Amino acid sequence: MLYEKDTGDGVRESHTITVLVDNEAGVLARVVGLFSGRGYNIESLTVAEVNPAEHTSRITVVTSGPPHVIEQIEAQLARLIPVHKVTNWTSTKGGIEREMALIKVAGVGDKRMEALRMADAFRARAVDTTHNSFVFEITGAPAKIDSFVELMRPLGLVDVSRTGVAAMSRGPDAM
Repeated sequence: MLYEKDTGDGVRESHTITVLVDNEAGVLARVVGLFSGRGYNIESLTVAEVNPAEHTSRITVVTSGPPHVIEQIEAQLARLIPVHKVTNWTSTKGGIEREMALIKVAGVGDKRMEALRMADAFRARAVDTTHNSFVFEITGAPAKIDSFVELMRPLGLVDVSRTGVAAMSRGPDAM
């Protein structure tokens, strides 16, 4: 679990929360409205239909705050009408969190070679190559992607595009 310094007297915790909802117009706006109306920050947001037969979608939100605020967020999400289930993967054992990113690095000579070596060490693959740049694709835990991005900065980091976190339980059971 990631801990950040809070502006108040407590500790801020970063949490990944998944919300199973009806796949209908306005549901995402309700969920996002809950966050914005109460001043909660969304650090990452992904949404996709997960069961067309049942018309359900999964919304994955990464947010942070003191423990009591995280509990409030979970309780308030669970009370929304189109919500079927809320799962906090950070506080639930057995959760897997992954993210994908595209990272553009421009450079020549030694910096270019070092970027390729780092990409290999992180299991990133080049999906576009020119004479003076690469676009790397990397998948993994958000912290892994953060580390890769920071290592690319001095080597010529140009741009970063991240998908947001996807989360799922380990083992045979569904959310």
